[in-house]
Order: sequence, then C-alpha cells, then structure tokens
Amino acid sequence: MTDTAPELHFSACPHDCPSTCALEVEKLAPDRIGRVRGAEENSYTAGVICAKVARYAERVHHPDRLLFPLRRTGPKGSRQFTRIGWDEALDRTAEAFLARERQHGAETIWPYYFAGTMGQVMFYGIERLRHAKRYSNWYTTICVNPAWLGFEAGTGKLMGSDPREMAKADCVVIWGTNAVNTQVNVMHHATKARKERGAKIVVVDVYRNTTAQQADMFLCVRPGTDGALACAVMHVLFRDNLADRDFLARCTDAPAELEAHLKTRTPAWASAITGLSIAEIEAFAHLVGRTKRTFFRLGFGFTRSRNGAVNMHAALSISAVTGCWRYEGGGAFKNNEAIYTWNRTLLEGLDVRDTSVRSLDQSRIGAILCGEREALRNGPPVTGLLIQNTNPMCVAPDLNMVRRGFARDDLFTCVHEQFMTDTAAMADIVLPATAFLEHDDIYSGGGHQHVMFGPKIIEPPGECRTNHDVINDLAKRVGAKHPGFEMTAWELIDHTLKASGYPDAATLKAKRWIEVQPDFETAHYVKGFAHPDGKFHFKPDWKQYVPRAMGLADAPPDMPTLPDHWDVIERATDEMPFRLVTAPARNTLNSSFTETPTSQAREGRPRAKMHPADAALLGVADGDRVRLGNRRGTVVVLAEHFEGLQRGVVIVEGVMPGGAFEDGLNTNVLTGADTVAPIGGAAFHDNAIWLRRADAPAAQPKETSSDVADRSPQGSSHRRKLVPAS
Repeated sequence: MTDTAPELHFSACPHDCPSTCALEVEKLAPDRIGRVRGAEENSYTAGVICAKVARYAERVHHPDRLLFPLRRTGPKGSRQFTRIGWDEALDRTAEAFLARERQHGAETIWPYYFAGTMGQVMFYGIERLRHAKRYSNWYTTICVNPAWLGFEAGTGKLMGSDPREMAKADCVVIWGTNAVNTQVNVMHHATKARKERGAKIVVVDVYRNTTAQQADMFLCVRPGTDGALACAVMHVLFRDNLADRDFLARCTDAPAELEAHLKTRTPAWASAITGLSIAEIEAFAHLVGRTKRTFFRLGFGFTRSRNGAVNMHAALSISAVTGCWRYEGGGAFKNNEAIYTWNRTLLEGLDVRDTSVRSLDQSRIGAILCGEREALRNGPPVTGLLIQNTNPMCVAPDLNMVRRGFARDDLFTCVHEQFMTDTAAMADIVLPATAFLEHDDIYSGGGHQHVMFGPKIIEPPGECRTNHDVINDLAKRVGAKHPGFEMTAWELIDHTLKASGYPDAATLKAKRWIEVQPDFETAHYVKGFAHPDGKFHFKPDWKQYVPRAMGLADAPPDMPTLPDHWDVIERATDEMPFRLVTAPARNTLNSSFTETPTSQAREGRPRAKMHPADAALLGVADGDRVRLGNRRGTVVVLAEHFEGLQRGVVIVEGVMPGGAFEDGLNTNVLTGADTVAPIGGAAFHDNAIWLRRADAPAAQPKETSSDVADRSPQGSSHRRKLVPAS
C-alpha cells in the first residue's frame, strides 16, 4: 500500500491577533485535518505561524468539543446539563427573550460578543439581530481603544508604514508587545532586518519576556511609565541636535511648544519615574536619533493602563521628532484598520440601526449585570444575554462582580461556543459552534495588508452550527426582519466584498488573498498627515474623541495637551506595594487554546513572576503558593523567582480558566473595570496589589518605615524593603 499525500487547502487564522496568518492546511479526511503551516507565498506571513495554530488539529478535534445543544439542569456554574434538540434550544431562547422584552422592553436583551473569530460574517452577524430588534447597542472597549486613539491622535488615521518594512529597517523598536508570544511575524521581519542589514532590535516592556530575550537593547520600565520614557528620549533628541527640524517645521503642528515643554522632561526626571538608568535612556535616544531608518512597532500592552492613550501618543511622537517617516524602513505602525474599505451595512444591519437605543460598555459587564444604574445608562436591567465568540467569565475585568451578575436567577443566558467555557457553564442554553475550518468566511489583517478568504475545509462534528445560521434561525423566532437573515453566508460574503470595492467571493477564494497596501507616499504621509491641517499632532484635541453617545464626559482636565507622563495609574501604596501586569502567555490566546493538552502542559500552573529580592523579604520561596489581592478580590498562584523585572512588579502570564485556580476564578478578579479616559477601555495591566504566602496570616504585608525608599512625585513605587505582617 502506498501513502497518498494529503490534500492541501488554504485558509486564514481567525483568532484575535493582528497577524491573521495565511495558512496551508492538510485535509486527511472529510472531517479531519493534519498539519497547519504558514503560507510561504503570502508576503507578510512568509511561512511563519505560531506553534499553537500549527497544532490546530489538537483543538479542532479535541474530545471536549461541544457537539449538541444543552439545557442547564443544575445551579448556574454547576456544569449540569442535558442534551436537547436544536429546535427546542432555539425555541426556549426565543421564548425567554420575548418574555423579557414584554416585561422590560427590547433593550433588556444584550447580544454580547467579541473576537473569538475575526471573520467578517461570523464576527459581525450578531449586530444584525441587535439592530433589527432594537436590543441594547454595543460599545466595544475591552481591547483596542486607548491604543488606537493614541496613534490616531498623532497621525489622524489608523494606518502606518507597511509592516513588511521592518525587514528594511536599521533599527526596529518593539514597544509594549511580546511579539514572540503574540505576533510571531513581527519577529520574523525584525530578525530578517538584523540578519540582512545588521539592524538593532530594541524592546521596551515591563519584564524580560521572550521578545526581550532576543533584543540588542532591552529597556525594562515600570508599568504605566512609557510616556515618561518617550518624553525623555525626545528631550535628548532636541538637546543633542538629533531632531529633524525640517520635518518638524513642515509636517508637525507645534514643534516649538513641544521642545519648550520637554526642557524639564530630562533623563533624570524619567529615570525617577520609569526605573531606568539615565545611561539607558540616553543610549536609546542616541540610537533612534542617529538611525534614520528606525521602525517603531507599537503594541497594545503599554496602553492597557489608565494613561494608555497618552502613552501611545507619546511613544509615537518620537517618530515625528526624528523624521523617520521620510525613509523606507522607517516610521511607525500600530494597526492597518483604516486601509480597508469594508461596507458592512447589510452584514450588520446598519440600515435599521436606531441610534436612540442605549449603548452598553463591553468592559462594564459586571456592573451592568449587577444593576448599577450608571452602567445601565439609567435604562432597564439586562435580563437576557446572547453570547458568541467571547468568554467574559474568564476575560472580563473585575471578575468577582462579573460572576455575581451571571449568577442572577432572573438572567437568561444563551451561549454559542466550541467548548464548555467558564461562561458556557453559567448559561441556561448552550449551543455547539463550528470552528473556522468548518465554515466559509473572509478576513482582513490588522497587522498587515491583505483581505483573505477562509473556506470551509472539513465537516463540523456532531450538530455544530455556524454563528450565521444561529443568528438567522433565532431572528425568525423573535420576529426580526432584515434581508440579511434570508441570505446564506456565501451570499453575504459576496455582497460585502463587492459593496466594499473588492473582488467577488469566487475570485477571492481562487486568489486566496488580495493585497490592499497603500503606496509609500500614502502610508508614510508624505503629502501630509490625515488631520485636516495635514500635520502630525503633538497637541491632540482629546475631547473631540469622547463618545458622547456613551454619556462620557469631556476628556479629563488634567489630560496632557502635549506628550507627557500622565499620573493616573493605580499607584502602589504601603498596603498594596506591588504593581501587577497580566501579560499574554505563549501557548494560549486570551482564553483560547487553554483546553489543549500541549498548551496546558507547556504553561503549567499559573505563576507570579516576582523579583527574588522581594520574595526573600517576604519569605517566599520559588514555587511557593502565594495569594495576590486588592480591594476587588484575591487569587492564589505559584511564585516564580524572576530577575528580569523591576522590584515591586509582579507578572502573571495568561488568561487561564477558573479551574486552574484554587478559588475558581483567574487573575481578572484583580483587574479594574473603571472606564479608561477619554474613550473607554480596560486597564488590565494597571493594578496595585499585595502579595503574601498563601499559608501566611490574612493580614497584608507592610513596610518598615526605615526601609521605604522615596517615591517619585508621579507615584511609581521605588525599591523598598518589605516584611511579612506579624
């Protein structure tokens, strides 16, 4: 018998990652795949994908995939369900929604979703149901707001240099993103520049992560202090005549004001805030100032703070001071959202959207479900949830409040999922969902420049149905009317592509992807930045971005008018002397892949990375159980001695399910859900906590007064000596 080669199919990774990798997938049988590889012909993916997607067969064929609709039979969270048919499941859901609508009005139902798939049809179709029924609107805040705003405030548009130009740079600055863990293609292009051009790779982050380990220069800052570093760098650029004054005069709004403002933002000033040495700051400034082809690849991590938008804008502003936008291989990049021309009117039902319907903040789900009037916009309670593509019982901030909200007896929840997640366990009805290889969809890469087709390759297991089919079937039962509910997924794909100015579905499927990268002059703003005056803005008008429809007030009066360190972070105190960052893990993506055996084995139990000197003073040995806590809650993890961070900083990687923790909830019990100014967002990496051995008395650690170092006026903890509470 001779072995036959498996069929090779092409697809696109659907997960919540800017890389949106072009894939080659082996099909072994009508319902089974083999290996998954990066498509070498795609100029951004270039054959490179992350290990977790390379082993996707482990996830799509996992024995714990949900296969049939389920009805809850035990208490919420008990995971006690019985199998039912699809008609019964959808009928029960529709009846529950209609009954609540009769009692409280349509706004009592809140369709809730996010980026478990980034496919246009399967991601956005839930909006069509929302708008057709006048259910409560959706204000998305959990991921991009501070980062995207900070970039757009400078350039006027969410678009930057072609990310493939990293390979043509002489210096690549990777700021606030652990690319090895989260965007492996960034590292591919950056290391290509180092290999072929001798480029330097600089990493700015809060701990020596897997990306920092590959850097030529690593700047380990305290969490939330990136704006101070950026200002000191620009101070040196002006002071040492490394600023591109011609570019500044022609292309920026307030160069003289910026230079005057930065006179006091010296390396010594920034050193006291960031914890970096003066020499480190000077060396970084001289490197980017003398290297014209410097590419700033700006991430999300350093914006997940209460001053995140200001941090992004300050870091971006360095590129305008150096004038590196002039050069191929130079400039800055955050996301390419603005280069796409998507017209989702039919897909989302935007033609029937009622703007008078209230919008609810995604990140405030805990407060919303717990009935806080401000969070509810003074409207009716939320008594019905339809959830697709997200797992708020794991990924949402202020998780103790989220759990209290989900536990309400009067809340009916329907979850459409691939696995029995923490959120599905709280549902009344659970519906089995297809994986991306089991349905057709189209994608665009935020981290690159391609529109991509992801075809159905294999048959789904059991009775799994697509998001599109569930939305259409539920719409009929609740009386929602819209042409999109009568269309197949293929018809919606075809219509959306053509309405957006792209080739039709058949053409895109045959081509696999199309490139929509703007030319050099457009991407580098050669003819002017995207603000009406054509200038890069050092002085953004923050208040113009405030979403009035969300009832948010003006931008805070103390929000900096020029790049600065904005001191609104959650400060370390005597009672809570540590600053916690919940960073992404390498083998998981948010709460996805946490169910696969290889990811579980490689990640192990949740660990708190802490400096050995801090651990010694608290009597915490490597591997000890430690409890982390603040006013929002507590969580038990294992301690890991780690020298690659500053004193007073704690890192816990990954968003593991509650079952990985002793108390049943993960580290998001410690993260706040307060609104990040000026447009909303979640400050996942901005948390003050205490830490003690789990077997120690319940009192929090305290400091000895003789050993507490001075704190900077900006409120960032300096090195201190801690002793366990007696």
